[in-house]
Amino acid sequence: MLNLVNPKFSFKFAELKVVQMKNIKIAISGDLGSGKSVLSKQLKAELGFEVISIGVIQRELAWQYGMDALEFNKFMETHPEIDQKCDQMVVDYGKQEGGLILDSRLAWYFIPHSFKVHLRVDNNIAAKRIFEDIIRKNEKYISIEDAAQKLLARKESERHRYKTLYGVDVEDLSNYDCVIDTSNFTPEQIFQKVFSAYKDWLKNK
Repeated sequence: MLNLVNPKFSFKFAELKVVQMKNIKIAISGDLGSGKSVLSKQLKAELGFEVISIGVIQRELAWQYGMDALEFNKFMETHPEIDQKCDQMVVDYGKQEGGLILDSRLAWYFIPHSFKVHLRVDNNIAAKRIFEDIIRKNEKYISIEDAAQKLLARKESERHRYKTLYGVDVEDLSNYDCVIDTSNFTPEQIFQKVFSAYKDWLKNK
């Protein structure tokens, strides 16, 4: 099994006197293709927390509706009940006991006591990453340029929906505890930066 975490970056939480903090929630949001899924897996490997991805749930819903990701985002603009159902799931997860990592655009909003991480990425780099991703079954594009255009359209669709539904701006970086542009960093470097910020956040709790 591939070890995504550098052993040198393992910390003894007993030394931080936070080993009894059993209900920590980590909310990971950010741009499409910014590396949220990889970071979630790395944090899971380090902390042992379960990972919940609302994006995966929404992609499965899009597949069931016979739509690609952009079509489904546009569909949700006029069907707010889908967002509301997914968002209620996030609220419920936030109330559960135990550590949890939530890969969700709005977990930072619905779980205010969480450690809030936001990943950014250059749109062209994101387009290349997603174009080459063979896992996302309903996110196929004819070219990197096609991916770049559709990623921007999805981002704007999501931003519009969240402003309309909840009056929040996901692009306001003051919402988050840790913001990283992942464009020119490796997954390991990103993990190290986030985990260092997480350790500092724990000290201040």
